[in-house]
Amino acid sequence: MNLARAIHFDDSDTRVFHNPARTGEWCISGGFEFSNWSEGDLTGKARQAFSNGWLGLETFGRVSFVAVTQVQPGEIEALTDALAAHFVAIYGAPSLEAARGVAAEEMRQMADLCDGHAPNTLLTVARELGESGVHESFRVIEAEAAGLDQFAIHGNLDDDTPHTH
Repeated sequence: MNLARAIHFDDSDTRVFHNPARTGEWCISGGFEFSNWSEGDLTGKARQAFSNGWLGLETFGRVSFVAVTQVQPGEIEALTDALAAHFVAIYGAPSLEAARGVAAEEMRQMADLCDGHAPNTLLTVARELGESGVHESFRVIEAEAAGLDQFAIHGNLDDDTPHTH
């Protein structure tokens, strides 16, 4: 099974998000955070988090890019439990038991999004606020799989002709 981890190519996330996710932490879309938002909420760094931020499941910070990576079943359980606890602590869910089903559904949606993509495939999220609520769309940036023949060019000591292996 695949999920996605936060990835950074530079330090821009530290400037555009109030709370940037940590490199390598597991992430989900996290669009639920914006379910009650209106245009008035979409200013500054909050707007950036809304527009294109994935939600880290350790720091509950935001990140612009995630990379598809294999996850172990035990990790899924721990992440689901952490997300359920977040729902209780931050969103007022009545209990861990009540929140766990919603957390499990968030994890399943992220696993479905990552399913079928090669490791290191990058994903981005874009959100818009419309009359019917928050709309999310996702972009897939396939990992560049360079052929080994581009790197494995060897010379033969007996002649000057390079050989590809």
